[in-house]
Amino acid sequence: MTLEIILVGRGRVAKRFVALLDEQRDRLARDFGLTPRVVDTITRRPDSVAAVRRAVRAHAAAARQSRLVVVEATTLDIERGEPATSHVRAALAGGAHVIAVNKGPVAFAYDALRRAAARADRQFRFEGTVMDGVPVFNCVAATLPAVSITGFRGVVNSTTNYILTAMEHGDSFESALTTMQRAGIAEADASLDVDGWDAAAKAAALANVLLGARITPHDVEREGVSEASAEAIRLARATGRRVKLVASARGRGNRVHARVGLLELTETDLLAGLDGSQNAIVLETDLLGDIAIVELGSGLTVTAYALLADLVAVAQGVTARPATRRSRRTGPRGGNRSGRGRR
Repeated sequence: MTLEIILVGRGRVAKRFVALLDEQRDRLARDFGLTPRVVDTITRRPDSVAAVRRAVRAHAAAARQSRLVVVEATTLDIERGEPATSHVRAALAGGAHVIAVNKGPVAFAYDALRRAAARADRQFRFEGTVMDGVPVFNCVAATLPAVSITGFRGVVNSTTNYILTAMEHGDSFESALTTMQRAGIAEADASLDVDGWDAAAKAAALANVLLGARITPHDVEREGVSEASAEAIRLARATGRRVKLVASARGRGNRVHARVGLLELTETDLLAGLDGSQNAIVLETDLLGDIAIVELGSGLTVTAYALLADLVAVAQGVTARPATRRSRRTGPRGGNRSGRGRR
């Protein structure tokens, strides 16, 4: 199967994704019968939404055959999640599947986009929005039948966790941040990371998908990391505790409360054991207790892999359709299965 791909955004993640497709071309063909082909690239510009519509129309034949995928890889807009959310809407309306690595659409408009995907009978996937390529949403959707997620807590921002670890050892906030920027993990303007907005966006995305919430990052109680925390961080370490920036949420639907804040954790807490840029999420469930998903490595390849994994999932869903065809009256065949319908 050939999947035609329209890239929206051509930053570092998008470029690494394209390179990864080439590197894995033989494996994708051999193991999945998949031939991916990038047919268009759209940059973020004032007319980018119209450009997405034009590009999808230009590949209408592939869209009709369920072979067109729009990859949304622009940068996060923390105010409204735009224009990424409109990119996703335009792509789904044109009959394309959508894979997003931008957190905005899921953090600001997940429920509406989920319904739009169902109406279009197309998939909307977004594994790379939280913890890079380590499966969280797909893990819940594919491996936890009849289990309800009741809450979560996690360290989900690599930059701030690195800074906190460095400050424990006497490094300055600025020095640790500079190291992250030089490594390409933190942006030149790192305010989204250090002010807690990136973690808040991830908390909103997790809450919307796993807990059926309809919140945005602006509904998340938020605290960041600064040099002012250094003394408390070192004191906690000296007394056998560690300070971490923890994103958490509990509840269901409109009763979900989400927070990002600095917490002192005992050294026996799994989250306290995360050093440097390591991340982890602990999912609280009704039947299985707590389940931890840990990311010990990060980087562009790990994030780009999330796009690759979602692309394979799209292809598998399309291939499976003839054997599982239903009428539209019995419900959508496509759409994202993350959250397993508990919304």
